[in-house]
Parts: sequence; structure tokens; C-alpha cells
Amino acid sequence: MSDYTPKTDRAEDAKPEQIKRFRDPLDRDPEAPPRALLDLLSGRVLDPSTAMKIRGVAPRATVYVSDRLLVPTARLDEVLALLNRVGEGKGWVIVLDDGFKPWEVTIPDPRNPEREMTLGRARLVLEVAEGQAASAPDAWVLLQLARAVDREAVAGVGLDHAVFSASELTANPVHEPNPVHEPNPVHEPNPVHEPNPVHEPNPVHEPNPQRVNGRNPVNYVGPRPYRCADDELKRLRPVVAMLDSGCDTSHPWLSGVVDESVTMDGPIGRTDPATDSEEHGDLAGPLTGALDTNSGHGTFIAGLIHQACPDADILSWRLVDSEGPVSESEWERALSQVVKLVQAYHAGKPEGRRIDVLSLSMGFYHENVDDTEAVETARLMLGALGAMGVVVVCSAGNDATARPQFPAALAPWRVEPTPSMSLPVRSDTLPLVSVGALNPNGTDAIFSNTGPWVRAWAPASRWSAPCRAGTAVSCRSPG
Repeated sequence: MSDYTPKTDRAEDAKPEQIKRFRDPLDRDPEAPPRALLDLLSGRVLDPSTAMKIRGVAPRATVYVSDRLLVPTARLDEVLALLNRVGEGKGWVIVLDDGFKPWEVTIPDPRNPEREMTLGRARLVLEVAEGQAASAPDAWVLLQLARAVDREAVAGVGLDHAVFSASELTANPVHEPNPVHEPNPVHEPNPVHEPNPVHEPNPVHEPNPQRVNGRNPVNYVGPRPYRCADDELKRLRPVVAMLDSGCDTSHPWLSGVVDESVTMDGPIGRTDPATDSEEHGDLAGPLTGALDTNSGHGTFIAGLIHQACPDADILSWRLVDSEGPVSESEWERALSQVVKLVQAYHAGKPEGRRIDVLSLSMGFYHENVDDTEAVETARLMLGALGAMGVVVVCSAGNDATARPQFPAALAPWRVEPTPSMSLPVRSDTLPLVSVGALNPNGTDAIFSNTGPWVRAWAPASRWSAPCRAGTAVSCRSPG
């Protein structure tokens, strides 16, 4: 298990605000996702070397929806007016996104549990103004222009980040994340003339030059995990919820175990059967018939949960599609519905459901980890779940870096002083758990993220579990 902790320049008698935090030498930016993946969300990569900057804001690389901003609902009108005033000079107009219903949830104030506070987000869209010829709207540019005018007025306004599933069930996460499509002899030169199998795998003869396990079918001979009948249980049946790619509930191990029908203020996540990657494995990319990156991931995670705790009921909601990613706005809204669901259970309402564990195998890299306002909404909702008895388990990510990935990086850090964005350790609240990946021999997995924000480690390689359409696969788990 990794106990890696970066050094800080700290004198024994220094005050916390005087401690200089050096950038972790293992904190490296992961490679940008391919253009085809960005196009699924009209995504844009923020390049720190060319991005618009203002004094006091030093951004790092991130991926965001190019023409959207997220705004606290409590300050929507004033922020919208400022953004339109600033955007006018660029030939842009900013409007409320008609395709996204603003949401709000009321939770106890963690600083004073006797009081309540309301969280909420609205989504704004940048458009070219009528009668104008302008550059393509860019949410980062608009946000920086607004910060230059009135930074306090846009506190809590943020990019709509692309949240990527931590699936990586494909074969080589080190150099070539998807050897089926990259390299593909149709689009890449003949592997005979591309002789380096380390950086240019040959999907025909050498699909996995790093010997990193991908998704492989296996034959399983043995009984299904034993699940106690209701009258056999001497305690409450555990409930594990997961926001993932959905689940193939027709699998014999999972039929009667996984429930995908639970709603709160409407459906949670995505429900269109035509885009269900657990039902249709090949929905994106070339017509090869190969499973997409996320296809089967939710079923695989549900299968691991069922093997570890056969008595648990599993609630599954589909949030990511076959190739992902999902927008931060959609992720936050689904999370707010889960909070309301647990609140309704504690209030004794029939629509409520008890949840003991929430699994989140996804995350994103924020351009500025010191911008605590930007992650405050997610931090407070996850903290509220912990206060209601829900253990939230977040994948640390599979990008082989120590760069903090959210929401996992909201867990309590192993350094002092703990960053203000992290959830505090409290005796009356269950902690958020960030989980890194180990090899079967207990060493750190080569693909796992690391750092002081990763608080737990678990084996995440050479696992076998159900996949989709009644199959079983052996692969590494997503952290």
C-alpha cells in the first residue's frame, strides 16, 4: 500500500498560512482525451500555455464543455447580468439552458447543524449574438473576463467539467488506452512499418505489450455467491448504490439483486434504452463490434459488489454512456437526487431509500484546486451523505498521477495543513473514502493515481466478475 506523501516547506513554529505547499513531483497532467471523445460533450481542453489569464489565477489543464457555465441558483440573476455585460464585447449572449432544469437541495449547515442551507445549480449556455460574427464561445474566456471585472460577483461560478468514468477496462492504459481503436491499422500505418510495440501496440499480434490486463472472457465453474433469504437475515440487508454505466440485470447473478427503478424528482441519470451500453455494447466509434470503453463496466462493478457481499441490495443508475464522459452538471444533479432520496428515507417518506454505501467510479481534474468555491457544492452534498450514514467510496483514478482528482480529492488528506476543500474528520459523520489500486501482490498498480488525498488501497487487478449479456470477464477493476 502506498504511503507516499509529498514534502512541504514547513518550519516547526510556522503558522498554517505561512506554509508553502510545493507541487508534488508526481503530480503530472494526464494525456488529453482524443478528439472523438471530446466531441461527445462539445468539449475543449484548457491549455495553460495559451489560456486567457488574470492576475492571481494560474490554471492547469482540464477538460470542460466549451459553451457552458454552472452558476449557483441563489445568485443566478445577478451573475447572468454580469456575464452578458462582459460577453457583449465578444459578440456573445448568455442564456439559461432550456435543456437543463435547475436543481436545489437543502442540507444542514456543516458549520452549524442547527441551521439549514440550500445548494443549487443552474446551467448557462453561451451563444453568438444575433447579427454578430464572433469567435466560437468559450466558457473559460468569459469566466476570466468576468473575474477581471468583479471576482467576488462570480465566486462559485465554474466550468462544466467533463467527468470521466474510471473504467479503463481496455488493455493498455499506459501508452495506448484503447488498442481496438488506437492504433487501428485502418487509421494508423501498417504495424509492420510501425515497429515499436511499446508505444504503438499491434492489435493483431501484440494487443497488450505492457502485459496490463484488459477485458478478457473467462469460463467460471462453481456456484453463484450465496445470498441469504430475507427470513435468514438477522440484520438489515445492506444497500449499495452506484452511479455508473447501468447494469445488465438479466445476468443470473444480478437478477433480483440490482434495482434500476428507483427515482427521486424524476429519473436519476439516463434512461433512454437506445443508449444503454449494458444492452448495446458497440454504440460509438468504428463498426467493429467490439465493446465500447464503458460497456459492461456497471455490471462488472455490481458483480464485484455481489461477490463481496451477496446479501446486499444494489441500486444502480446509469449516468455515463458507452464511451463517456458525463458533464459535471449532470453528475451534480444526480448526486443531489441521491441526497434527497436518503433525506426522504430519514424523514420516513415512502419514496425514500436507505443507502449504506455509494460507489462513484468517475472523476475530473479541476484547473485550480485552490478554488474552493468551485467544488463547494459537491463537497457539501457528499458531506451531507456522510452525516446521514452513507459511506461514499470514490475511485482515485487510473491516470498514474498524484494530481488530485475530484471527487476523490475531497477526502481528508494525509498532510498538514489539510486543504480547505477536503471534508473534515468528524465523529458524527462517516468519511468519504478515496481508493487507489493495488496489484495482487500488494504493490501499487502502475495505472493507479496516488498522493496524500488517496486514503485507502485495495486490490484492483486480475478480478473476475459478470460483464454484460450473461458473460463473465477477467480484468482489472477501476480503482
